[in-house]
Amino acid sequence: MEALILSAIGVGLVHSLAPDHWLPFASLAQAQGWSRKKLLVVSFLAGLGHVGSSFVLGVLGIVLGMGLAHMEGVESFRGNVAGFLLIGFGVAYALWGLKHIRDHHLHFHEPSDIRLRRTGLHKGEIVTFWTLMAIFVFGPCEPLIPLMFLAVQHGWSGIWLTTTAFSVTTVFMVMAQSMLAFMGLSLLPQRSLEKWSHVMAGGVIALTGLAVMFLGI
Repeated sequence: MEALILSAIGVGLVHSLAPDHWLPFASLAQAQGWSRKKLLVVSFLAGLGHVGSSFVLGVLGIVLGMGLAHMEGVESFRGNVAGFLLIGFGVAYALWGLKHIRDHHLHFHEPSDIRLRRTGLHKGEIVTFWTLMAIFVFGPCEPLIPLMFLAVQHGWSGIWLTTTAFSVTTVFMVMAQSMLAFMGLSLLPQRSLEKWSHVMAGGVIALTGLAVMFLGI
């Protein structure tokens, strides 16, 4: 059992290194001027939803007696859909950023961050948050279900311990890497890039989805 838990921790560490687990959060946080606290909260919730959805499917597969191959097929389908959704979200956000630049040029004469602080929470941020959450909840945490099936021999306590070890590691890595990337992006010249921040964030998210989908990163 100890070996399985250590394996779950190791797999969680490696799995969460994929850029789609942290780069979208850091990019959006930088573009929308999130605080570090907000970034940690959003990445925590998304990471929890990411592992939670696969855990629910894994439990259903075990209870219903489904084979691992069948469950991996379901996860693969979810992964493809989530990848295309991430690409689509990035493209849509970049286009919104271009529209934002045009509208700002035509109608406004102050930075978007100042305007957002004056008017309160922008509805675009709400849409962005829930869209990103939906993509990460729908997106599979591929290694978790095989680990759960391996833990079946140890009963439900083994499944729970294995899932907990993997989930805590994964969520921690999502939060830590998002924060590190955000801090790195903060070192870039903000004034010169502010105008294009939303467009660049959308482009980064779309490229991340493409890399994960077609390059297997």
